[in-house]
Amino acid sequence: MAAYGRPSLRDLFDESPTPHIAHPPRSHHRDFYIATDGSFRPHNGTTSPDSESDSPTGGLGVVVETLDGERVVRLSVPDTCPDNNVAEYRALHLGLDVLARRAPPNARVGLLIDHDQLAENVNAEVLASHGSAYDPPHSVSVPPATGLHWRGIQARINGFGEVRAARISGDRNPAHPLANAPDQYAHVNGEPDRCVLPDAPTVNERVPPPSRAERGGASD
Repeated sequence: MAAYGRPSLRDLFDESPTPHIAHPPRSHHRDFYIATDGSFRPHNGTTSPDSESDSPTGGLGVVVETLDGERVVRLSVPDTCPDNNVAEYRALHLGLDVLARRAPPNARVGLLIDHDQLAENVNAEVLASHGSAYDPPHSVSVPPATGLHWRGIQARINGFGEVRAARISGDRNPAHPLANAPDQYAHVNGEPDRCVLPDAPTVNERVPPPSRAERGGASD
């Protein structure tokens, strides 16, 4: 469960707008929630232009939780990127890749993103690729420097059962400190996974029908 005093990702998702997609409380619960953030720090000009440390640097932060607030994984990794927009796309791509290795393909996924255009692009892609009766109300415009990361995001979106992005403020994004201080949060990368793909039932496993299971397995 979520730590006391810290809202779960589900709580944050429930309270946040989802651009272009209706957000009725009775239908927006997800199996997994991902909060991502990317940071960009330009060099300070104190080193040589030819120095590797002079390159723009930043970080990627990812937090994944289940519907009931159980943490699946946290990541805080340094990253070299050209600007903050690209960092946000890289962080989301990383988060989706991480979840894809831990969740069944039919999972319903909620994304928490503090980058307005990225949240809008994700939901426009969902509407365009999941048989919506309406044309997406937002044309997707992706920064060219993202390279193949948007294509990777698209592939992951289409690989899950349902995806919806919520727009949150940076000061409420739990992935924000992980992205902005990867040197201080590197220890989270070693945390054990707390949720894995469900085990396939064995051939000999016997499951009572719903009517009997609801009665606690009592005989007729």
